[in-house]
Amino acid sequence: MSEEQLQPAFSIEKIYIKDASVEVPNSPQIFLARETPQVDIQIHNQGNTVEIGVYEVVLTVTVTAKMEDKTMFLVEVGQAGVFLLSNIPQADVALILNVTCPNILFPYAREAVSDLVTRAGFPPVILSPVNFEMMYAQKQAQAQQQAQQSDEPPAVTH
Repeated sequence: MSEEQLQPAFSIEKIYIKDASVEVPNSPQIFLARETPQVDIQIHNQGNTVEIGVYEVVLTVTVTAKMEDKTMFLVEVGQAGVFLLSNIPQADVALILNVTCPNILFPYAREAVSDLVTRAGFPPVILSPVNFEMMYAQKQAQAQQQAQQSDEPPAVTH
């Protein structure tokens, strides 16, 4: 084998919106309200193997704005990408799929969310930067803690 074939490689094959939805359940009355809404933002990413060395990562961003108990809008965007990874140590693949790929997808998701919220008739929602490395570390720590808890012998009660 040549040295070129053994070099680690990472490439973006395609970036696309896999899913997008907008709901404005209380329109048109909600447009007459003058209160400031509570905005909740949820971010989740998932990586799937398409074939050997080819992965799809989907970054899902859900933005919900509510005033009291009424939903102003709900916007969800599934920003996806197909990534090619070759000659990368297996230990590093999870880090790339959970940190590098979401960092690449995030600006596209942020733009899509802002555009959809604006098209729904509301001021744009500009998402703050996200530390995917910290999110991944927290997920790893949670998984490790759950694994340790399941290894503990059950408590004996008399």
